[in-house]
Amino acid sequence: MAALKYAGLEDTDSEEELPPGWEERTTKDGWVYYANHLEEKTQWEHPKSGKRKRVAGGLPYGWEQETDENGQVYFVDHINKRTTYLDPRLAFTVEDNPVKPTTRQKYDGNSTAMEILQGRDLSGKVVIITGANSGIGFETAKSLALHGAYVILACRNTSRGNDAVQRILVEWHKAKVEAMTLDLASLQSVQNFAEAFKSKNVPLHILICNAAVFGAPWCLTEDGLEATFQVNHLGHFYLVQLLEDVLCRSSPARVVVVSSESHRFTEIKDSSGKLDFSLLSPSKKEYWAMLAYNRSKLCNILFSNELNRRLSPHGVTSNSVHPGNMIYSSIHRNWWVYTLLFTLARPFTKSMVKLFPCSVYVKHKKKLLWFLSGICLTAFFYVNRCSS
Repeated sequence: MAALKYAGLEDTDSEEELPPGWEERTTKDGWVYYANHLEEKTQWEHPKSGKRKRVAGGLPYGWEQETDENGQVYFVDHINKRTTYLDPRLAFTVEDNPVKPTTRQKYDGNSTAMEILQGRDLSGKVVIITGANSGIGFETAKSLALHGAYVILACRNTSRGNDAVQRILVEWHKAKVEAMTLDLASLQSVQNFAEAFKSKNVPLHILICNAAVFGAPWCLTEDGLEATFQVNHLGHFYLVQLLEDVLCRSSPARVVVVSSESHRFTEIKDSSGKLDFSLLSPSKKEYWAMLAYNRSKLCNILFSNELNRRLSPHGVTSNSVHPGNMIYSSIHRNWWVYTLLFTLARPFTKSMVKLFPCSVYVKHKKKLLWFLSGICLTAFFYVNRCSS
């Protein structure tokens, strides 16, 4: 009753009537939310009843949904030649009865990016995702773009980046997506990308450091550094440093670093416990692809933790994430042994979109682990034999 009294509607009979200064709106995917123009805030719950609602069905015949220059959704009635910011579907809403929270985790291995973002309106948010033309990066870019965010696909191969943009536009022709060239194996390319982005004079709310190479043969970049280390870690490190001022001005903002559970299987210290720089960018003689990958992923986590410590007081958070074991993507493309390993594991592991039923995974898990262990040992001895 206190909230109703504050709104001046404690004597109103209708539970659905909105208090003065409130407006009912909808997201692109049909969830109803409420805007308080007096306090300039929004919320999912009805300010009087506390209920959540969603629209039932699609737009009426002749109507089309558009987005204005400020990112706000409006509706066009082509039959009667009129435009309105009021969603015509609001006349047909149903109550959303959320399940009471239990001790079970809200999201699990079956969850998809689209499910996690369901009901969220990301209009006005600007996102950069490295390596977004395929795999995890592409699915992330697509999900964010389909929920209204302006997404920049930072890709080494411009042609593939543009192809990825077109695949997203096929799903929603009004998605705000763009491909920009970024080669993490070149510090000059990283600098050029950062300058090109800053020239757009837009904020940056989310930076996802996703791009990585795995199982690549030893080679040096144009900067004289081992490629796996530079692409997976140092290039991203430099990119964040160059865009740090934009992130802080755009706060609240966040950096997400895609790492890996394999960071646990390596060390970057010498026998005296000090950081051994020679391990980060090893010579050809000391190089092992899997170990280089593990070390780069450990660097990702250490960097993310320190970045969060430094920038969180300025409204920028940083988190490192583990995407899941043996997810089938194109990261294994550098060597046929890894491709074979991922292909054999594919029926038992999580795909880009969904996971096979848990009963199938549990039933075969032990046999699969033994089988994969054999494959890994074979690959290990093969590498040692070739290198010697």
